[in-house]
Amino acid sequence: MFKKSISYILILIAVWSIKAQETNIAYDIGEKYNDKHKYSNLLSIADDGNGGTVVVRSYFSGIVLKPKGYLIEHYDENLALLSEYNYKLKKSNFVEAYVKNGQVYLLFLEYNYSSLSYEYIVHRSPFTEFAFTKEVLLSIPSEIVQQPLDRNYYNRNFSKGFTTSVLFNDDKTAFAITSHFKRRKEHKHFIYVFDSSLRKLMEHDFSEEVEEKNYAFENIVFSDDLSNVYLVGKAYFKKKRFNATERKFQYELVRISKNDRDTQSFYTPGKFPEALKPIFKDKELLCIGFYADRKDNRYNGIAYFKLNPQSLSIESQKFNAFSQQFMLDKFGREEDQNIKNLVFKSMDVTDNGEILFNAEEYFTSNSVQANTSGGRVMVTRYHHNDIVSAKLNATGDMLWARNINKTEVTQGDGAYASYSAYTKDNDTYFFISTSAENPQQLSAERIMFKQGLSRNRNIFLIKLDAQGHMSYDKVIDDTDARLPLMVSKPLIDSGADELLFYAKRGSKKQLVQVAVK
Repeated sequence: MFKKSISYILILIAVWSIKAQETNIAYDIGEKYNDKHKYSNLLSIADDGNGGTVVVRSYFSGIVLKPKGYLIEHYDENLALLSEYNYKLKKSNFVEAYVKNGQVYLLFLEYNYSSLSYEYIVHRSPFTEFAFTKEVLLSIPSEIVQQPLDRNYYNRNFSKGFTTSVLFNDDKTAFAITSHFKRRKEHKHFIYVFDSSLRKLMEHDFSEEVEEKNYAFENIVFSDDLSNVYLVGKAYFKKKRFNATERKFQYELVRISKNDRDTQSFYTPGKFPEALKPIFKDKELLCIGFYADRKDNRYNGIAYFKLNPQSLSIESQKFNAFSQQFMLDKFGREEDQNIKNLVFKSMDVTDNGEILFNAEEYFTSNSVQANTSGGRVMVTRYHHNDIVSAKLNATGDMLWARNINKTEVTQGDGAYASYSAYTKDNDTYFFISTSAENPQQLSAERIMFKQGLSRNRNIFLIKLDAQGHMSYDKVIDDTDARLPLMVSKPLIDSGADELLFYAKRGSKKQLVQVAVK
């Protein structure tokens, strides 16, 4: 009987190995470990510099879940847990966590009642020998207000007297803090820039600009030497009167250095840019996003801008309309074809300069439901739906755009929903997690990935090749990986073509490493 069981296991391993080879995927599942904290959120997953991994989570407990502290886990290159540390810290207004320079950094925003100011405070410690220290990074005088930290960059509220936000670049080597406040008729806006070691790189008084406009910055990129920072966001006009066909804001790009600044607005009659993302392609500064033909946020295609990195003058711009094939991918034969709620996810540049652009249809909804005590509470649900992927050539013309139909909704940790994307050799791979055994066939050329009802999750790999042709396969079965993967927050190692996922349910946790061959 024992020999039969061993033979059966070997056959299963062989079958899965063949299946993985067919999809150019290999995976390694780490050991399961016990975890005392059932409720937690993944904040950061990073390379430790020696092939290992550092994971930072916040955890919650109580009848009404409240934040109680932070867990730091250190794994070796074989996915084995080396150490874990519980940093107990209550009543903290968390902003961001990252791992750099051999240390864990936790950034908070607190109000100091003695100095009547908001303080950005950093707690940091080496992850090899934990001993957290605390320092004030920035102090901003202000009266206390409700919700000073504005995480929603897309709908900022400037009427409450003080608002601040933090923007990191993609690899967490630097970040900017913006603060906007007003006292009676006085309006002030400052931008502070730091590197990951907390050295202040520059401080800029932006108050002159806010005499006419309020800025809600959404995305950021730095030059390689960190001497220039580029911020993109909405500029809301204060006094201008608008026609019915106009919007109350326009997108602008701001460049800041130690000694000067420049601003460029994106305004083309009849074209309304949305969700612009700045990116450097070698020495070229690009802004890529969506655009609408009307002001109602119904997207019509991909917007492309090439700018001079110093003066910010626009050297070329293109508006690529979505093709009929894309509309068929998304809607089939439906007559109501409105594209909206698209949020930028990732962007890659191929060896020959082509650009792969990925986004997701994301929105929230609210409803009232009964709680355990017989009362009624407002519940927010987070919807992660269709994937949009587009490819532009080196000069900004759209080669193709594809829509991958997907529907997911969650009330809790969004790390399990959404997707992650990885590009190799002109192919783009999308990893999604679903309880469904197979996608739903909508028509001969359209499929739908649904969330499913089971607690266990399958990992599907969707591939778009260089011409935009789609294929898919189930690469990790729910009987093999019993814990659901946080597919939207991987640690990506581009040099090794590997993605590392954190997996957790209840009192169990593990790492899963996936290699793209």
